[in-house]
Amino acid sequence: MTTPRHIAVLDVGKTNAKLALVDGVSLSEIAVVTRPNTVLDGPPWPHFDLEGHWAFFLDNLAAFHKSHGVDAISVTTHGASAVLLDTDGNLAAPMLDYEHDGPDTLATEYDAVRPPFSETGSPRLGMGLNLGAQLFWQFEVDPALQDRVAHVLTYPQYWGFRLTRKMATDVTSLGCHTDLWNPWEAKFSSLVERLGLSDSLAPAHPSADVLGMVSDDITAHTGLSPDTPVVCGIHDSNASLLPHVLGRKGAFSVVSTGTWAVVMSVGGHATPLDPDRDALVNVNALGQAVPSARFMGGREYEIIRAGGDTDVTEADRAAVLENGIQLLPAVEPGSGPFRGRDATWTALPDGQGQRMAALGFYLALMTKTCLDLVGADGPVIIEGPFARNREYLDMLATLHADGVEIAASATGTSVGAAMLFAEQVPPPLTHKVTPAQSNMLTHYAAVWQARVEKEKTCA
Repeated sequence: MTTPRHIAVLDVGKTNAKLALVDGVSLSEIAVVTRPNTVLDGPPWPHFDLEGHWAFFLDNLAAFHKSHGVDAISVTTHGASAVLLDTDGNLAAPMLDYEHDGPDTLATEYDAVRPPFSETGSPRLGMGLNLGAQLFWQFEVDPALQDRVAHVLTYPQYWGFRLTRKMATDVTSLGCHTDLWNPWEAKFSSLVERLGLSDSLAPAHPSADVLGMVSDDITAHTGLSPDTPVVCGIHDSNASLLPHVLGRKGAFSVVSTGTWAVVMSVGGHATPLDPDRDALVNVNALGQAVPSARFMGGREYEIIRAGGDTDVTEADRAAVLENGIQLLPAVEPGSGPFRGRDATWTALPDGQGQRMAALGFYLALMTKTCLDLVGADGPVIIEGPFARNREYLDMLATLHADGVEIAASATGTSVGAAMLFAEQVPPPLTHKVTPAQSNMLTHYAAVWQARVEKEKTCA
């Protein structure tokens, strides 16, 4: 398949939805539009604005095609999500927000039927972060729902269905702590049958499979050619990982940052994964198991920033390091390697600049914890907004002996999703981080790690 020249990417993150147009030759974004991924109130439960997104995508596909030409379409979305359809392909129920705590009310009942970590590589998570827990809860609170459901699609493939009328799931979305997938045997887990989904959960495909061509109603609305292909689609963190999987050799790790900071280790040393610390197995676009760990880094950043200025002066940084002003985990206690702990300051920052400096160091120390949990070896590549945070990069590069690199693209998900069409992929362009003040950073990190370990021992 010849790589298309202009690839439109439907990219739905937890915070924002965007449509990006990626040049298939330079693998760069040449046009981007965004809208907030606002969660709507019920009934029957908090849910995503699928129709609002759809209108946004269609209108901007038409605009992109008019201004540049669209030759192909790819899709990437956040994980822990599925869409339930009836026999006519309409919504059987609104798409549940995975941060709704409804599934927690049936946690004991769900735990009795979910498969063990050894089968799925999926840790037990709160709210609806296990897709199986979402489905179990929805079927229990709406007893008629299961009779209405004819098809269950993972989230990227829902948009593929809207574009092509073809139904699928993909291995990366199924492998994202759903409890529905066995990553070692590359098949549905035993939970699928227990939930009565054997006939409704759409077939699993590799992310790069061409799902189909755009349907007639899409061509009529957008002006796209009826021969415009749509690939199956990919989970967003795996979209960030894909360019490196295709272009690199040897051991490395990718840290995909956004609402979630997801650490994915390729070729690292074997180490037992601890599901109680949010370590898990993801599945990459090639169907391979990838040891991973994560925390809600972007969410934690926004909580501590509290809408304030983000500038850090040299005096702010020096004060934080010299006075040992540290933020201890966990700012978002529902997930990550320190779940269940309450965040504390060892000393209160004097002003927003000191607060932001300490926050950058905290996020790096959390990332280093995750890297250790998954046996990471080789360089670490940072994708997304954390790649622009000096304190984060300096701290992490000081602690990770094999080096830290910044991805040249500020956002890796859209370009990674576009690469599902690529035949050959060169090693992604990165820039190596050279840390400053490494001695003070090393001491600061050692104190932080000792404090965290002491809290763990006392807990």
